[in-house]
Amino acid sequence: MAAKGTSKSSASTSTKTSYKVGKPKLSGKALSKKKLKTDKKVKLSFKTTLGKKLDNKLEKKSEKKFEKKLENKSENKSEKYSLERTTTKMSEKSSGKSTFKLSEKVLIKIHDEMIRSRVLEERMIRMYKQNDGYFWLGGPGEEAFNTPLGMQINKGFGLDHDFLHLHYRSGGILMAMGAAEPVDMLRQMKNVASDPFSGGRNFCNHQSIRKYNVLPITSTIETQYQTAIGTGIAQRQHGGNGISIVNGGDAGSAEAEFASCLIWSSRPNFELPILMIVTNNQFGISTPAKTQHGEKNVADRGTAFGIKTRVINGNDVEESWFALQEAMEYVRKERKPYLLEARVSRLYGHSSASGANFVPGEEDPLVTFEAKLEKAGILSRAKMDEIRANHTQEMLDIAKKVKEEAMPDGSTIYDHVYKGQKGKYF
Repeated sequence: MAAKGTSKSSASTSTKTSYKVGKPKLSGKALSKKKLKTDKKVKLSFKTTLGKKLDNKLEKKSEKKFEKKLENKSENKSEKYSLERTTTKMSEKSSGKSTFKLSEKVLIKIHDEMIRSRVLEERMIRMYKQNDGYFWLGGPGEEAFNTPLGMQINKGFGLDHDFLHLHYRSGGILMAMGAAEPVDMLRQMKNVASDPFSGGRNFCNHQSIRKYNVLPITSTIETQYQTAIGTGIAQRQHGGNGISIVNGGDAGSAEAEFASCLIWSSRPNFELPILMIVTNNQFGISTPAKTQHGEKNVADRGTAFGIKTRVINGNDVEESWFALQEAMEYVRKERKPYLLEARVSRLYGHSSASGANFVPGEEDPLVTFEAKLEKAGILSRAKMDEIRANHTQEMLDIAKKVKEEAMPDGSTIYDHVYKGQKGKYF
C-alpha cells in the first residue's frame, strides 16, 4: 500500500518536471508520448525497489512468534482522551526528539516494571495451559496505568499510609510498589502450601499483604468499594496524609457497593479521603459496555455527588502518571473523594474461562510506550528486547522452582477460617 501510494505522488510530481531528451528535439505529441513512457518506467522502478525494501523489513519483523502478535495491535488511541497538563519537573535529559516530561531515570524504571508485570502474567497463562495452575485472571494491558499507580503509593502499615482495596487485575500495582515478589505470585498460581497470601487456597492475583495495608483481594465483584468506606472513615478521624485507594472494573460499577462508596465518601462535612478508580476495558466478562451503560463515562456518576472526576487514557504512561499524581495530591490535601476513570486494554480476555488467548485489535500500551522510548533515544530496540528476554528467563526459572514445592496438606483445610485458628472449629 505504501509503495502504491508513494508512486501516485511520484507520478503527480513528474507532470511538473521537464525531462532532458537527446537530439533531435521532439514535437508536442511525440514529446508527450516520450514523457509518458519515462513516467511508467520511473513508477515501475520505484515500486520494485521500495517493494523489496518493505519485504525485507517485514521479514525482519516476523522473526519472532511473539512479535508477530504485536503487529496486530491497533494504532495509539491516546488522541481520544484529553490531557490536563500539570506543572511538573522537566526531564533530566533534554532532547529535541523527546516529548517526555518525566525524567529518563523514572521512564526506564516504569518500562522495567511494565515488562516484569507483563512477562509474569504471560508465565502464569502458560502455567495454566500446561496444567500447572487451576485458573488464571489478571491485568495484561493495564500496565501503563497500574505501574505509575504502584510507584506513587505511600507504602507502609497503619493509618499514616495508604490503604489498598484492590481487585484481581492489580498485580502490576503491587509489583511496582515493591509489595509482592514474582515467586510468591507464582506460588499462588500453583496453589502450593508456601503461597504467602492464601496458603494455596485462592486464585492467582488474590493477594493479601497486611504489612503494606493491602486488604485481601476477593473474587466477589466490587465489594472492595464498601470496605474502602471503613478505612476512609478511620483515616478521616486520624488525619495525616494517608488515603484509601480502591479500584475495580467498569462492569462492577453496576454493583450496589460502588454506589455506597459514592454516597458515604461525599456526605457534606463528612467527606472521606478515598481515591476511587475505575479501570474501564469496555467489557464485563463477555458483555460489551456500550450495551449496558447509559452514561457516557462511568466517572460522570460522581458529578451528582459533588465528587471531583476525570477520565484519562490509561494506555498512556505519562497521562496516567500525572493524572494519578493530581488525584492523590487532591485527596491527601483536601481529604475529599476523587473518582478517576482510566480507559485501558484487555489483551488476553477476561480470564482462563474465556481461553486466556491473545486478543488482536486491542492497543498494547507496552508497544506504544516502547515506540516512544525508542524515538526519544532513551532505550534502543535491542536493549528493550534484552530486558524482556532477561525477565522472561527469570520468570521461567522461578516457575520451575515453584513447581517442585509441596501442595497443602488436606488436614489444614479448616485453618485460618478465623484469625489464629487451626483445625476444625466446629
